[in-house]
Amino acid sequence: MRLLIVLILGLVCWLSPVTMPMAIHRTTHVAMAAEISPETALSRLFTTPEVRASWFADSFLSQISLAQIEQILQGIAATMGTYQTVEAVDDQYLLAFEKGTVSARIALNSAGQITGLLFEPPQIAALEDFDSLENAYAELPGEKSILILKDGAELVSLNAERPLAVGSAFKLLVLQALQQQIEAGNHRWDEILRLQDAHRSLPSGRLQAWPTGTPLTVQSLATMMISESDNTATDHLLALVGRNAVEALTERNRPFLSTQEFFLLKDPQNRILLNRYRQGTERERRGVLKAIAELPLPGVNIFNGGPLALDVEWFLTGRELCDAIATVAELPPMQVNPGLANPDNWQRVAFKGGSKPGVENFTTDLLDAEGHHYCIATTWNNPEGIDELKFSSLYRTALSSLKNQ
Repeated sequence: MRLLIVLILGLVCWLSPVTMPMAIHRTTHVAMAAEISPETALSRLFTTPEVRASWFADSFLSQISLAQIEQILQGIAATMGTYQTVEAVDDQYLLAFEKGTVSARIALNSAGQITGLLFEPPQIAALEDFDSLENAYAELPGEKSILILKDGAELVSLNAERPLAVGSAFKLLVLQALQQQIEAGNHRWDEILRLQDAHRSLPSGRLQAWPTGTPLTVQSLATMMISESDNTATDHLLALVGRNAVEALTERNRPFLSTQEFFLLKDPQNRILLNRYRQGTERERRGVLKAIAELPLPGVNIFNGGPLALDVEWFLTGRELCDAIATVAELPPMQVNPGLANPDNWQRVAFKGGSKPGVENFTTDLLDAEGHHYCIATTWNNPEGIDELKFSSLYRTALSSLKNQ
């Protein structure tokens, strides 16, 4: 597996050292760089006209190209403006830019070369009030929404009642239906399910590669569905609770798609079935889903060309997302991945997001030390593509703005 990690919850890039022989022709540059400080190494990334390969260990460049590094740096500069200063803060470094700050981590080898580098989503200082925050979301191209609630009262609301495609955030509804059935005594968290080929899907996740028949508890599947957005775990749980149980929570999304069906409908090889699905009644659409059940899954590269069939999705409003996450926020599967929120700032954090070409969503339920309850749900749909760095930066700014409430 590549060690470069780009998480759906924002631009977070980290490369760990890999043992590789050092190229001989770089020995002179390495010796000269041996005394460089982390602050200087970070500063020159944003102040030198040309990023040099000699600044990075071979192990680093084996995982990410120099062109990709330049693209990340250019994206930060485009969002944050002119670089100003860097200072050490605990075990991180705070980079100050014209429009805000970026927290970073860096690892250097004994020769002063970068072996690990992480940039957290930027904090845009100019958007620390709700009016400017709402305006920034309103300026995003395509369709967008943001809803921020404090103890049920609206702090920010833009298109909060508009249904938009939310990607994997729909998994909140699967967890909600599961919780209802467990409370009714129909299922148990420690109930064992075995992986079935019939419910095997595509990534995200890892269960799609696990052997058929592998036993897993319902709680393990739910935790992987939420914290890792595992699609195969999701489809097993959807089959367990039944499509009807989830449809009872959302009249708009009928039939309620499994992730496997989602990928099959978007497969360019199945265009005829996709058109039948688009034009059909609910009953006819259910018939199409039966027709595709035996078809092979497409390859994982079907989205390489950009967004596909954005009308085939799970559509929820910001209000519906906040209602859904509130019902499951206290469950153990929701406590693993805090998303972009800093868990040290909150008594409890529950997060679920969704990301695919043309679709991005972040939904977070928060409880502060005084017992105030917050929800922030943001969604962006754009067939021309999503600027993930900008979107995650805005979201992190929105989270930061809640500290002053």
